[in-house]
Amino acid sequence: MRHFFQKKIYLALSLLLFVVLAGVMGFRFLSNYSWVDAIYMTVITITTVGYGEVQPLDAGDKLFTSILIVSSIFIVGYAISVVTEYILQKNNIGNLREKRVYKRIANMKNHVIVCGYGRNGKQAVEKLLDYNEPFVIIEKDHEVVDRFMSEEMLFVEGNASEDDILKEAGVERASALICALPSDADNLFIVLSARQINSELKIISRATEETSYKKLKLAGANNVIMPDKIGGDHMASLVVVPDLVEFLDNLSVSGENDSINVEQVPFEKICKNGQEQAIMDLDVRKNTGCSIIGYKRPNGEYIVNPEPSLILKKGSKLILIGRSNQIEKLKDFYQV
Repeated sequence: MRHFFQKKIYLALSLLLFVVLAGVMGFRFLSNYSWVDAIYMTVITITTVGYGEVQPLDAGDKLFTSILIVSSIFIVGYAISVVTEYILQKNNIGNLREKRVYKRIANMKNHVIVCGYGRNGKQAVEKLLDYNEPFVIIEKDHEVVDRFMSEEMLFVEGNASEDDILKEAGVERASALICALPSDADNLFIVLSARQINSELKIISRATEETSYKKLKLAGANNVIMPDKIGGDHMASLVVVPDLVEFLDNLSVSGENDSINVEQVPFEKICKNGQEQAIMDLDVRKNTGCSIIGYKRPNGEYIVNPEPSLILKKGSKLILIGRSNQIEKLKDFYQV
């Protein structure tokens, strides 16, 4: 639709330019006007303001002027109608799209809010898309919002540090919030605001400086990620323990069916009857081929390579590893 209106605008502007050039050339060479007088006569003729001629017109000049007036009336009228239609259509499309987006957000629950659609924000969104997690992006750059807004990408335009913008994104009903802004100060302010509005919200924040880590944790962030530090540690590990790092890199959790090698399964999916059972009684490896490599207690404590006699508690999670086909079998068997 936008390209259609742009073509019409280009056509209207081209016709306007043509009639102006025709008028200037006509008055200059047919009526022997100076360039300034030719431009003046063209302008007052096209705009039909009714000012007098610079000099008397003969029969040929009058015929040319009449043709120019009639042509300009149609062309100028067409140009005005196209521009007006484009402006009104653009405003209507923008308003309708905004209303549709806010209506969808108002019906969302347990979704993820991503603050900032920069480099880290885009990576987070790609991961959420892979896992079909519902999300809303808060971005203050209008051009970014206009360029990437789609059925899958819901944007709220504004400053994420403002409470009203967070509420428009549904922070009261959200399950998690990702602060991906480049400024630690902005992320800190967002964490404080979001934690005040929703005390149960899981907040993950980006940090650039190590001094910001504790501040963000104190402000209410559940997890603080330092991309630069992670990148440096990863590169150093490739020197110290390259084989181990390469193996871990191959354990993908991208969300694509052909690459998932690690999966987490909550207690209610493993023990569907709600009864607490020992790992050995589940026969997870026999049923799916996957191996249990970790256990997360309800209090958040992790156990690596748990014993078969360990009793699964309500609210806990199992972390499993397997080949792609085994992970798929796991998801089908436990309906993950």
